[in-house]
Amino acid sequence: MSTLCGGPFQLWAPPRIFTYLFATPLRRWKPAQGERGVRHGTARGSISVDFEQTQEAYKSKDSLELLRSLVVFKLCSYDFLVDRNKEIMDLGKKVLGQKVFDQFMKMTFYGQFVAGEDHRSIKPLIQKNQAFGVGSVLDYSVEEDISEEKETEYESSCAIIEGKHKVHKQSGDRGGGATEARTYFHSDEAKCDRHMETFIKCIKASGGASADGFAAIKLTALGRPQFLLQFSEVLLKWQRFFTFLSAQQGKDGMEALDQRLELAQLQEFLTKLGAKGDFHGWFTGKSEESVECIDMLDWNSLIDDRTKISDLLVVPNIELGELEPLLKQFTVEEEDQMKRVLQRVDVLAKLAQENGVRLMVDAEQTYFQPAISRLTLEMQRVYNRETPVIFNTYQCYLKEAYSSVTMDVELSRREGWHFAAKLVRGAYMYQERDRAKEFGYEDPINPNYETTNWMYHRCLDYVLDEIALNRKANVMVASHNEDTVKHTLMRMKELGLSPTENKVFFGQLLGMCDQISFPLGQAGFPVYKYVPYGPVNEVMPYLSRRAQENRGFMKGVQKERELLWKELKRRLASGDLLYRPAY
Repeated sequence: MSTLCGGPFQLWAPPRIFTYLFATPLRRWKPAQGERGVRHGTARGSISVDFEQTQEAYKSKDSLELLRSLVVFKLCSYDFLVDRNKEIMDLGKKVLGQKVFDQFMKMTFYGQFVAGEDHRSIKPLIQKNQAFGVGSVLDYSVEEDISEEKETEYESSCAIIEGKHKVHKQSGDRGGGATEARTYFHSDEAKCDRHMETFIKCIKASGGASADGFAAIKLTALGRPQFLLQFSEVLLKWQRFFTFLSAQQGKDGMEALDQRLELAQLQEFLTKLGAKGDFHGWFTGKSEESVECIDMLDWNSLIDDRTKISDLLVVPNIELGELEPLLKQFTVEEEDQMKRVLQRVDVLAKLAQENGVRLMVDAEQTYFQPAISRLTLEMQRVYNRETPVIFNTYQCYLKEAYSSVTMDVELSRREGWHFAAKLVRGAYMYQERDRAKEFGYEDPINPNYETTNWMYHRCLDYVLDEIALNRKANVMVASHNEDTVKHTLMRMKELGLSPTENKVFFGQLLGMCDQISFPLGQAGFPVYKYVPYGPVNEVMPYLSRRAQENRGFMKGVQKERELLWKELKRRLASGDLLYRPAY
């Protein structure tokens, strides 16, 4: 271990170090391929699932549904329609009127990607899919638009996480004649409670429709986004502080879990900077064994006991060039908001457990995600002891996805609960990149699709290896990429993972990639469709966002369109054009 040279105050000279820590991006190490979780061996046998058999893939669809898919996929391939979809839909409502417009949407985009308007109307589709081997992840997909003025103010407050702006008093939930941030998405706590009631209906619908379903929830619907933003800022600063201190001890350029802080050096270093707490005593006092070093998980554990050891939670202040309490702005009100969010999730988790349903916590924007992930972990610690009830979501287009997955897997090992994850490539790429450019911080997204694809497989292989080691990890491979699905099947065969163990799940969006979902289900693999539902007019923002997110995929669904045409031609030639699925 390298020694500190030149004295701590030279290392912490204000403006260089403080600016480095919170106003400029931390250096990230990009691992080489071929490590744990990146195996590309040959399968010990052929893959039994055939994704080319159109009769099997589309046996749950009548011919009109196949035609609708072809039309919608073609329309989604035009950039103009995707870029201006909101304006086009607004114009459609004016020209056609709300009633006719709603009917048109049900015949096209809404009918393709949304199951129905409420938890009752979606049951026939859920039951039909289940009859053909495909389960459901129910998702009440109402997303609330915000005005341009409020959105601009809100986005400005988001930039505090990157250390570029101060928190404006006007954007806090602290009153004083300010514009209330809670009005961005929630007018008050009562609205959060109404969202919770909606999720309760969703869980009951999922439990009533199948024996092993999922229900998706969004934490921004259960707590004020401004609180999630502030809590994310606290967590991110604390993690960056650890990374910086680790670099001072010669551990720069290492994986997050491989970085260690030597406690004696840490205590000496921080004491000279003015910190008053006993870091060394805190960590050694928590264990009967002699503790010399700590890692990121040990460091994060201090947040768990923040009410008892707030004197230890200090971070650099960029402007003042000195240490200050991390939770200085984290008031009693924020603590109360955290409790209320956890109470709501606790109600949902208990109900899910009683109904045999698993909760899928959706990933959201990066400036919310640290808080969302942390609160999800708190619930996993409670409810994933015996079985995996709570699933977290990891977006692999993020540069730090692998670090997040490996740290959470290690935490589940140490504490003895079931790790449960949904792996997705990502959902907010255009929005995230625009914000990073506007506010001048490092783009959190991988530079290209190839890097994201590599990251996805790296995270996936790591979790699959963990499942093979102790059978307490669980993963949903939420991907429309056929190569990724085939890779997963190959790795499962290599590792001896049987589909009947229900440790590896597959997931695709409703209305997309039926040629992957249904053959998997009919071959005995646990596969699920993400099933959105909600009133037509209120689901429009969801459809608009999906169109933006999936523009690249929609332009590349040539193979799926070819398979749809192939099946229609087969039905025409065989006299089955009027085919109706029987179940």
